[in-house]
Amino acid sequence: MPSATLGAEHREHHARPAYAPATPRPGAAARRARRPLVTPLLTLLLGLLLATALLPATPAAATSTTTPAATPGAASHGPAGRVALVGVPGLQWSDFSESGTPTLWKLVTQGGSASLSTRAVPPPDRGITCPMAGWLTISAGQRAGTPGRGCPSPQSPRPAGEGATVPGWQDLVAFQSDTGYAAQLGTLGQLVTDSGGKVAAIGPGAALAAADKTGKIAKYAPTLDTLNDLTPYNLIVFEAADLATAWAHTPLDEYGIPTSLPAPERQAAATRADQQIAALVGKLPPNTTLLLAGISDISPNAHLHAAIATGPSPNGQPYPHGYLTASSTRQDGLVTITDLTATAIQLLGLTAPQGVVGRPWQPDGNAPASAAGTVTRLADGDLASQVLKDVRGPFFTVLVSVQLLFYAFAALALRRRSARVPETPSTGDDTPSTPSSEDDHPGTPATTSPTGETPPDERAPTPPPAPPSTPPPSGAPADASRLLVAVQVVATVSGAIAVSTFLAQLVPWWSLPMPMVSVIVTILAIAALITALAFAGPWRSHVLGPLTVVASITSLALLIDVMTGSALQVNAVTGYEPVTGGRFYGFSNIAFAVYATGTILGLAGVAQWLLGRGVSRTVVVTLCALYAAFAVFADGSPSWGADFGGVPAFVIGAAVFLILLSGKRVSVLKLLLVGVVAVVLIAGISVFDWMRPADRRTHLGTFVQQVIDGQAWTVVGRKLTAMIGVTVGNWSLTLLSLVALAFLFLVLARPSRWGASALGQAYALAPPLRAGLFGTLTCAFIGFLMNDSGIAIPAMALTVAVPLTLAACVRALQLATPTPSEQRSTPAAPTRSEA
Repeated sequence: MPSATLGAEHREHHARPAYAPATPRPGAAARRARRPLVTPLLTLLLGLLLATALLPATPAAATSTTTPAATPGAASHGPAGRVALVGVPGLQWSDFSESGTPTLWKLVTQGGSASLSTRAVPPPDRGITCPMAGWLTISAGQRAGTPGRGCPSPQSPRPAGEGATVPGWQDLVAFQSDTGYAAQLGTLGQLVTDSGGKVAAIGPGAALAAADKTGKIAKYAPTLDTLNDLTPYNLIVFEAADLATAWAHTPLDEYGIPTSLPAPERQAAATRADQQIAALVGKLPPNTTLLLAGISDISPNAHLHAAIATGPSPNGQPYPHGYLTASSTRQDGLVTITDLTATAIQLLGLTAPQGVVGRPWQPDGNAPASAAGTVTRLADGDLASQVLKDVRGPFFTVLVSVQLLFYAFAALALRRRSARVPETPSTGDDTPSTPSSEDDHPGTPATTSPTGETPPDERAPTPPPAPPSTPPPSGAPADASRLLVAVQVVATVSGAIAVSTFLAQLVPWWSLPMPMVSVIVTILAIAALITALAFAGPWRSHVLGPLTVVASITSLALLIDVMTGSALQVNAVTGYEPVTGGRFYGFSNIAFAVYATGTILGLAGVAQWLLGRGVSRTVVVTLCALYAAFAVFADGSPSWGADFGGVPAFVIGAAVFLILLSGKRVSVLKLLLVGVVAVVLIAGISVFDWMRPADRRTHLGTFVQQVIDGQAWTVVGRKLTAMIGVTVGNWSLTLLSLVALAFLFLVLARPSRWGASALGQAYALAPPLRAGLFGTLTCAFIGFLMNDSGIAIPAMALTVAVPLTLAACVRALQLATPTPSEQRSTPAAPTRSEA
């Protein structure tokens, strides 16, 4: 972690500054001084253990109430029921129309609907799912792909009696070991066959999904016309390849991927696919469940696709009209392609093997009553994902550029202020003199006895009431004063940008004209509202007032969001991308960085407010520890945050904050002990999650199973590769992190260089700021090491922490502005009541 002397004043002389502590004498007071350290750490640990103990009682909150998946032993009998799995590569909700696709339109009114994330193993240099990859993913229940460039079309199987064999099957099987997912091709077909069921495949793509682990299909038909009676089969896999066939005939781009279909050709192909589906529906025996999915992309860009379920659901009742969901996404109207495999297995009454990572589709959420309303709503989801894809890159470019320019402007403003406004006469240092003997370490008792020992009650003195406002003295140049005010306001707006990117999801900006402009205006408007609130009350005159408001709103907004389903993170510019299928619920890595930073800095501001009102330091630290424990629990709980890498980082960062807040120094031994606690905690949470039924587990419990199955190193290696790739490849966020840290250390914390002891004065007036800043930096650093988002975590944490710290420093400089030079007397520096 960074040195525990962050922000310590640079000393040109060896004299101790006026607010440095007297050297404590050994004795009873020294022993009493250790108590504030033990209390918060025990409180944090006990709170986390109690919260973890509640995990077995909360799994129901993580999923909708549905019939559970088959339990072990359920596959001892043959498959129950019949499932027709219809794959329409490339089918999107925008392809639906009442006149052009009447069969699909009718299916929407008869069952559940959702957007489908089809993420599988993409071809080189293109983040899309090819039709073959989609079919193979259904076969394995895990992300799969094909070797080589481009998107090859499925080859016709080689006939073998009534069945057939998939050509090149062994090559496809061998390739999966190199993808990082180790998909077991043939899982679906093998499971149904081994249980005594019968499988039929219609079309070359369907053969890929229906084949067993040797690449054989017991019953294969190239077209529906050659398979008259579907009654004998438990699983019928049908390919409506009209869209994919038309796409394959378009010119190739430089990566070997066909270009997009023209709109008229696409609509004509969708109509032909609809006619094929109508013919299949007409042949299906009664009580057949129909699962229809647009299993892949047919464009150079990834999209969300259509998913429909009609007929008997797992509880025997027909799928109602409405949205579909799954515990893999926890989002109404959003499921994944691996969920399709799990759904078919559940409907057949079989037990999903460990390699099937999806979760069954479930009816959940009231969709619009009309098919038109449902289709429009789901099509908007894909529209938002496409706009997000176009907006995200430029947004981060603008964010990084503006932040860099602002740091340069703020540095010049502080330097100009130093040149125009003389510093307060010092006592041999560049720091302002203060009437107390408090040093820049947060938590140091505000008063000491003549012997240098802390009074037994450990209470901070009750400060005099703060003035209603603290305008700059008349001796300060007006332009310098206005410049500091501008820096403070802009810094506060900048610190509110991160949470505003999530709150912007309350506005459908993707449907507005000029989406790029719309999202930036929306985010800035929300950040301005938060800033207005930060300066709306009497807290604006305090050093940590605006910081506390912005940080608290940041923490609470994301906490409420994750407790209510993480809707604000879906398709947010700093949140989830459903198209990429990385994650759909809980805290994303960036959201975690913003949430943890807001929580720790918010607690620092609350601690300063309580200490300023004479509350016992022990009580303050204990209260902060209790809330920190709840915040960590919310981050790691499978029902809420479900964050694996964030929990150790958050625990260690919160512990550093509490140690410094209690007046102690951080040591390597303390960090190691806290680190052990953090690892044990996330391991316990993961094991509790693993103990739940397989269809209710989050990725925490899934990772435990992967450890048991010997697949953990594959997962760790994939995430490590992603972390390195993000850090090395995303130069803009790396640059932003370096510049933010340089601004913190070289501008705010180096008064001898810039002539403005901004950070030191802020520490003197509000000591908990130092604890909060250290806790935040520690959390960001550990998060960088523990998560696959790499540099994005410290970059977003610093985007919140550094501007808010600057706002606090500016206020400290305003409070420390000296009186006019013609007055002979030297004014006392501001007391804590002004902070």
